[in-house]
Amino acid sequence: MFSDIHHLYQIAQKPTRQIIGLMSGTSLDGLDVAWCEINGCGKQANITLKAFHTAPYDEAFKDEIRRVFAKKEIDFQHLTLLNAIIAERHATIVNDCLQAWNCNALDIDLIASHGQTVFHAPQVLHGMSHYPNATLQIGDGDHIARRTGIITISDFRQKHVAAGGEGAPLALYGDYFLFANAVENRILLNIGGIANFTWLPADGHTESVFATDTGPGNTLMDTYAQRHFGVPFDKDAQLALAGVPDRGLVDTLKSEPFFKAGFPKTIGPELFSPAWVDTALAQLPKGTPAHNPYNIMASLATLTAETVAEAILRATGGLVGAIYVSGGGAHNPFVINYLKELLPKWVIKDMSEIGIPGDAKEAVLFAMLANECVAGAAVPGMVLGGIPLVSMGKISLPN
Repeated sequence: MFSDIHHLYQIAQKPTRQIIGLMSGTSLDGLDVAWCEINGCGKQANITLKAFHTAPYDEAFKDEIRRVFAKKEIDFQHLTLLNAIIAERHATIVNDCLQAWNCNALDIDLIASHGQTVFHAPQVLHGMSHYPNATLQIGDGDHIARRTGIITISDFRQKHVAAGGEGAPLALYGDYFLFANAVENRILLNIGGIANFTWLPADGHTESVFATDTGPGNTLMDTYAQRHFGVPFDKDAQLALAGVPDRGLVDTLKSEPFFKAGFPKTIGPELFSPAWVDTALAQLPKGTPAHNPYNIMASLATLTAETVAEAILRATGGLVGAIYVSGGGAHNPFVINYLKELLPKWVIKDMSEIGIPGDAKEAVLFAMLANECVAGAAVPGMVLGGIPLVSMGKISLPN
């Protein structure tokens, strides 16, 4: 038997696996690296986060990605080159982390690599009924496997699309297996570049569980912080708190039909772009408070909080429970405090209160998907979020 295949078979039989989860989101701020120890699989899985690190991207590398990110017209050669370049950068980061953690690559069973999303095209966005949902992540798994010597599982989203989904949000699977609770209704809210949540009602019925995007998370706030203030993001919401939300701008932005669409749904910066905001601003008279940069920041933070809260209220149908927040937006006091005002019957907590630090959550969840890919138990007929429970990820061998 080919040695790597035999090794993969042995990994699948182990009671406990060491998996490195990798996540780079639409904010393009860096690569999250989570070293996870996973015992068991499915609802019986237990995860211990052994180490976590975020390796920031330098501006030159961000600019390389921005040349193709969320654009319909690109240099196709550059996209092709980036598929290898991103993978090589991620492999280097993994090797550096293992060295810093005094961990030998031979002690790691799998790498779970989300890759870098460069375009997300659900049918609701492209609007062409004769074309399917589609999404594209680059950062080839073969390069990572070869450079690290570790079996790598990547390109998770394609199976979800093939099974009838939109390729996102994939947090649903790990959220359900790890965090569903029999006595507490739970919303697991991730405020990344795009905001999304998983709804886990305490009744435990899999047909009631789903994950959905809600709209902009940090992507627009980050862009306008960079454009008007020359900073990568609005640290501690200092800029937004110095402004006043403009109701006219917020309501103009909220007239976007996506916000009224049913659940589940996905979207990306392909729609929620700076041009989208500029179009809304152009509808408001120049010289009004809406055009003040501080007020724009306050308005965008308001947009994030209101569209998240309204989606939660629609999705939960009057039920209440606890909201556990992760992602960069968890550190934005403007957004979090306004959410508490908008959702007074809900308890809002940090993700760490149920065992996983919020900043590490997405990388941990992809480690969980890799664990399910190699060791998950088949459950005939099981459906989560309207999609059959499928094994996701492509397997890349080092040799």
